[in-house]
Amino acid sequence: MTDQLTEEADVMTNDVRITTKIALVVRADLQDWQKLNLTAFLASGVAASAPDAIGRDYADADGTRYTPMFGEPVMVYAADPAKLTRTLNRALSRDVVATVFTMELFGTPHDAANRAAVAAHPRDSLDLAGLAVRADRKTVDKIVDGLRLHP
Repeated sequence: MTDQLTEEADVMTNDVRITTKIALVVRADLQDWQKLNLTAFLASGVAASAPDAIGRDYADADGTRYTPMFGEPVMVYAADPAKLTRTLNRALSRDVVATVFTMELFGTPHDAANRAAVAAHPRDSLDLAGLAVRADRKTVDKIVDGLRLHP
């Protein structure tokens, strides 16, 4: 326990500079349940592809352990379908691999069906419901430039 407290104290006293950022872009005209559902799936894609984005475990004052979360900023933006496509193209032109969620995925029953639904369409024909990117902060800012934060 002493090692954990020392480690936590070190983190609190160090000037930690976070160089990366996560952006989730959600189609603005979706129903609330759809927005929440795809946001969770998009975040899971970032977490799976970037284990270094995950912070350390949490614990309350009683010592109860909680799972870690992202250790960097996560911003959620709203966009229409055209801006979603533009955002995806901006990410890809900067060699940033995106997590995508298409409208079809709201009706698929499992992960294999999700992948098949995306694979059935060329990139320019994807009916995007949302996407996520993680990269250097400045790169993410360029990718989402012109989008507004989700209300």
